[in-house]
Amino acid sequence: MSEDEFRTALSRFTAGVVLVTAHDPEDGPRGEDVGMTATAFMSVSLDPPLVMVSVRNGSRMDELLERQPHWAVSVLSESQRHIAGRFAMKGRISDRLLFEDMSVVRGEHTGAPLAVGSLATLECRTEQRVTAGDHTLVVARVLAAAAPATEGGPLTYFRGRYRALG
Repeated sequence: MSEDEFRTALSRFTAGVVLVTAHDPEDGPRGEDVGMTATAFMSVSLDPPLVMVSVRNGSRMDELLERQPHWAVSVLSESQRHIAGRFAMKGRISDRLLFEDMSVVRGEHTGAPLAVGSLATLECRTEQRVTAGDHTLVVARVLAAAAPATEGGPLTYFRGRYRALG
């Protein structure tokens, strides 16, 4: 099996889209917010409440989550496609510029930015990191969860493109 065959087969799997964020207090005088778009995110357990995200080894988010246990997730709505695209770009500009004109609130438990208008938000604390090939699976306890009254459906990813349901 080739890498392209594997990628094509998995592109047929529809996934929800989230924005994973964390605050890096060691970057600059006031720190810096870091974000990445993820489709490899899932619920792991209800008791205790655990979630998992897969991050590429050696990425900025992987390096940050290795030393910063607190992070957050914003479940993106269909109207937030621009946010997903912005934080998924390869060779992108600095995270500071990516957050510059974005409406966020700070998580009470993590200090991480949460995207205003998201379908749901979760604040997390890393419990375990598992290396899996070229990615690391980050399992975290959910410290707080909210589902704001937001109109619209979820943003999904299918066959290499962001899509809305329906």
